[in-house]
Amino acid sequence: MHRVADAVELLKAYRALDFTPEKQQVYIDLRLDMKLEKKRKVDPFVSTVHLPHPFNTQMNKVLVFTEDAEQARLAQENGAVMAGGAELIQPILDDEISADFYVAVPDMLPKLVPLKNKLRKKFPKSKRGSVGMNVAKMLDLFKTGHEYMVEDNCFVRTQIATLDMPSQHILDNLHTVLADVYSHRQQTANLGPFIERAIIASQTSEALWIQTEDLLPKTEEKKKKKKKKTNSELINSVNIINKVLYL
Repeated sequence: MHRVADAVELLKAYRALDFTPEKQQVYIDLRLDMKLEKKRKVDPFVSTVHLPHPFNTQMNKVLVFTEDAEQARLAQENGAVMAGGAELIQPILDDEISADFYVAVPDMLPKLVPLKNKLRKKFPKSKRGSVGMNVAKMLDLFKTGHEYMVEDNCFVRTQIATLDMPSQHILDNLHTVLADVYSHRQQTANLGPFIERAIIASQTSEALWIQTEDLLPKTEEKKKKKKKKTNSELINSVNIINKVLYL
């Protein structure tokens, strides 16, 4: 098991020793504990995050569903590849129009039902941030955002960087993705670690198991235990002082 910073340096060292391409992809592979109480599970999720150091220089193509002329104009000004209403449904079904991401204003959702099977995980959803009234904000996220998803019920496999990036940039991106993954942990989840296993690797390197505990937010349970321990230590210290004073 490697510390994250050490693992990144090892990846760079392996590349230099093997004379492999410098600008190769760096991936993480996570196994999540999706179990909840009473035999329930966390639903597999798709999420989009802003990486502090993007590795993809190309903008994502984002289509905006709205029938409001002012919102459509705003969408075009903020980089939407296309903006429109129900008239876009059939061309999308016929594969005449496509985009990397689809966002919508709330009143469009009932009209978009015919696209559910076509768009599947790309269908606009409020919990993914792809439904809302702030068109500019949604475009800002999805034009440059990095998408990852839970696969096979409990695995996340996603690129986080390229190996030629500074080590700190790779670490920053890793921290951002881990924190976002952890945000999907539910309060009713088991008290065990949500991220059960984490691996980092480049395209040509071996997989390195990494420690993620120090990069993750502390759970409320851990905070309570720490606070309880601190209070106990304080009480013990006071008792010792009192004994000394009354000797």
